Parts: sequence; structure tokens; C-alpha cells
Amino acid sequence: MKERISELYALLLGQDGKTAYKALQTLQQLSEESADVYSYMDQFADMLDSENSYIRTRGLTLIAYNAKWDTDYKVDEMIDKYLEHITDIKPITARQCIKLLPKIAKAKPELKDDILSALRKADASIFPDSMQSLVYKDIRNSLAEIQS
Repeated sequence: MKERISELYALLLGQDGKTAYKALQTLQQLSEESADVYSYMDQFADMLDSENSYIRTRGLTLIAYNAKWDTDYKVDEMIDKYLEHITDIKPITARQCIKLLPKIAKAKPELKDDILSALRKADASIFPDSMQSLVYKDIRNSLAEIQS
């Protein structure tokens, strides 16, 4: 299994978007089932610094999916860096980040206040007009889901 996860991780960073997306989906599924993918949390955190917004989004996604296995408090350590992506330069990445936050809040209730605070402070006016209402809607939906 370890070798398969390693291969899938390598595909996440590749240039072929379709292959990377399939690898992401497989890693998400594996993350739902067991903690096997959790050993890559540091690498997922590194993905948040990528110049490529697709790689950032994949990192955000896999961190959220593995938060429930986080016995080493890695998510706690990286939460500030994660929350910066609420206003990622790419609105699609920002939207994915926002939509994933309820998953982290559920898995890591001790981070709920930090997440709620970051969502409330988020300024979507940095995005093009066509995206602002969508981002604000995502923020409202995530706030409601976390607070319910």
C-alpha cells in the first residue's frame, strides 16, 4: 500500500491534469478508509506553497481528508497557512479551501474557533466581480455548516 500511495502522490505533482485528478480522487478515497495516506501530511503542507494553483488545491483537499487521522497535531501546526488560502490568489482554489473547512472543523473541533474567525474576516472583494458573490456564498455555507 505504501508504494501505491507514493506513486499516487508523485502523480499529484505531475503536469497531466487528468492523471493528477484521478490520483487525487484515489487518495481521497483511501483517506476516507484508513490513515495510510496520513504519512504524507508534511508533503501535502508543502503543496500549499506551490506556484501551481491546482497543486495547492490538491494539497488543501488531502489535508482536509486526512485531518481525522491527525494524532500528531500536524493540522494544528499548519492551520494558519491553510486558512490563508481562503483568499488564495486564484478564486477557484479559495473556493475549494472554503468548502473543505467544515471537514477540518468536524475532525479537529479545537480549531473550530480559528476557522470561524478566518471565514468571518475573509474579504472576497480581492476577487473579480464575477467571483465575489460565489466566494461569499461559499463562506456563508461553510459558516452555517460549521456552526450547526
